[in-house]
Amino acid sequence: MSLALRTKRLMREYRHMTADPPPQVRLQSHENLGKWEVVIQGATETLYAGENFTLQFTFPEAYPLEAAEVVFVNNVPVHPHVYSNGHICLSILYQHWSPALTVETVPPAGDSNYVKQAKVSPKDAAWRFDGMFTPMCTL
Repeated sequence: MSLALRTKRLMREYRHMTADPPPQVRLQSHENLGKWEVVIQGATETLYAGENFTLQFTFPEAYPLEAAEVVFVNNVPVHPHVYSNGHICLSILYQHWSPALTVETVPPAGDSNYVKQAKVSPKDAAWRFDGMFTPMCTL
């Protein structure tokens, strides 16, 4: 049943992302229903203006009951909540995921301003691990 739920949900999100994408965001490719690439344009008047960032969404079979893996690929922004390998430190992608969330509601995909919010150097971010070894970042 969860595969049928995943397919139905992803088809609905796909239709919405192609018909009415958020500003400065576009679906670049989807080699199959389980893996999408979403391009975000850097917000104007920021360090990232004129740059494009690609997020890769990999959807597990249990999506939307389980979160997609979301990582920046190729051009990874320098941001206190983004690891150098493109993984994003965002609790809703891990322990605080909710099936009510969608591709558009994941901040990097739904808000091109996400990549401009670095107000301090990533070197000043403190990294710690909770009891379940889930990476957490704080400023």
